[in-house]
Amino acid sequence: MENLWAPWRIEYILGKREAYCIFCPEGDGLSDEERLILHRGRLTMVMMNKYPYNNGHLLVAPWRHLANLNELDEDEMTAIMRWVKICTIILKRVMHPNGFNIGLNLGAAAGAGVEDHLHFHVVPRWQGDTNFLTVFGDVRSIPEHLKQTYTKLRPHFSKERDS
Repeated sequence: MENLWAPWRIEYILGKREAYCIFCPEGDGLSDEERLILHRGRLTMVMMNKYPYNNGHLLVAPWRHLANLNELDEDEMTAIMRWVKICTIILKRVMHPNGFNIGLNLGAAAGAGVEDHLHFHVVPRWQGDTNFLTVFGDVRSIPEHLKQTYTKLRPHFSKERDS
């Protein structure tokens, strides 16, 4: 029998949540690596999702604490979409997915886990990455540890220009 090993999920399962907004610049004094931040721009940030749907699941957010799209200014909207695009380019180059799910959940009813700070999800997808485990067992198999994925992706984000 094979074991599915996802030790970072226990915090999520037990309901332990950060006391700070994970998308705000301060981050309760934690390092970018501890927070899984891959890029800090002037207006935006990119971080790995601590509870991913797939390896390489990234989050793109403005630094300003905003809950609604209509609160974004033009520069923030442009910067966010630019980084969503860059994320797909880097993930394609490093992880070779067959496609992407890209989305934004606004409000708890729409599935927003952090509903008062908007953020886009960039989820790489591979042919066959949804299998019987997800369908029958409501379980995801994520084959690479978050820290390994962070180490693999971080150098590629360092090469990108700020925005």
